[in-house]
Amino acid sequence: MSTHSSTVSAYSAKPSRPGFLTRIWADKARLRRFLMIWVVLAVLSVSAAVYLIGGRYVGSDDAYVHANKLMVSTDVSGLIKSVNVREGQHVKKGDVLFTIDPTPFRIALDNAKAALAQTVQDVESTRATYRAALAQINAQAAQAEVNRTTYGRYLALQKQNAIAAVQVDAAKAAMLSSQATVASLRQNAATQLAKLSGNPDLPAQQAPEYLKAQAAVDEAQRQLDHTVVRAPFDGIVGEVDSLQPGTLVISAMSAFTTTSAVGLIGNDLWVEADMKETDLTHVHNGQPVDITIDTYPGCRWSGHVDTVSAGSDSSFSALPAENASGNWVKVVQRIPVRIAIDSSSCKDALRAGMSAVISIDTGHRRWWRLLNT
Repeated sequence: MSTHSSTVSAYSAKPSRPGFLTRIWADKARLRRFLMIWVVLAVLSVSAAVYLIGGRYVGSDDAYVHANKLMVSTDVSGLIKSVNVREGQHVKKGDVLFTIDPTPFRIALDNAKAALAQTVQDVESTRATYRAALAQINAQAAQAEVNRTTYGRYLALQKQNAIAAVQVDAAKAAMLSSQATVASLRQNAATQLAKLSGNPDLPAQQAPEYLKAQAAVDEAQRQLDHTVVRAPFDGIVGEVDSLQPGTLVISAMSAFTTTSAVGLIGNDLWVEADMKETDLTHVHNGQPVDITIDTYPGCRWSGHVDTVSAGSDSSFSALPAENASGNWVKVVQRIPVRIAIDSSSCKDALRAGMSAVISIDTGHRRWWRLLNT
């Protein structure tokens, strides 16, 4: 009995073995080693995993919605007669936007047509003058032949002393005069023939003067046609308020600037992103793109890479940066990427100039590349 009691007492007096976590927390040195080794290994493992899995998507928030836009004006000057559209109106290609008073242009066209008709008459007159010159040449040539024969006879009579010398001199003068007249008439005929481009039967429509007058008629007709300004493509009208009936429109060709015009934004939209050159390593045409618009945070658009610009933004600058001092700092260049819009998860309308965020799925994975090396 005493033996059993002593055994129980000895067992009860033996201290209990502390747990694993209790010993770690009790030992600060071990805790520091645990944090330094395992936490660092965990961070490195997560970082390595993120790196190997990543590299597939590249994106940019420097992206905006673009559309075909044009300030529609005209190359003739005049007073606005009517404005046929309003702000925000949808128009089709060929719809009339505004018109210019056509009265002075119709007058110019009538003058050009009159000048064209006068040219036809001038060509016919030249042809008639040439024919008359030929007839005069024939008549004068016959008279010159008579004078030459008479002079020959007088020379024969002079040798026989049967005629006075004065008569011989007069016959000679008449012969020379008639020959000179023939030469003058031939020169005049040649001049008239040159006006007919060397062809006495030249149609009036082929004469240089006629072609010049016809060009003037065509130009006057073109200017008259351009008094009616039409939409060059489908789109939405803007910037109409500055254009009112009675406004003087100055030709863009004369003023070297668009003084009065109607803005037109096309229906074809796309997204253009200025991406860093270092992000374009695996970007190619046709790759899918996820698009979000800042205006509609709950909507997403799907698209694809249409084109990657052949040059950076700075390469198209009018004043490119030049390193003349010798101090050079490398700057990551931006290259425009055009993204075509294919579909949308909502029906909200996009507008040119809206900010966008794009994410391109390049299909590239670093771990797959490492396995294949």
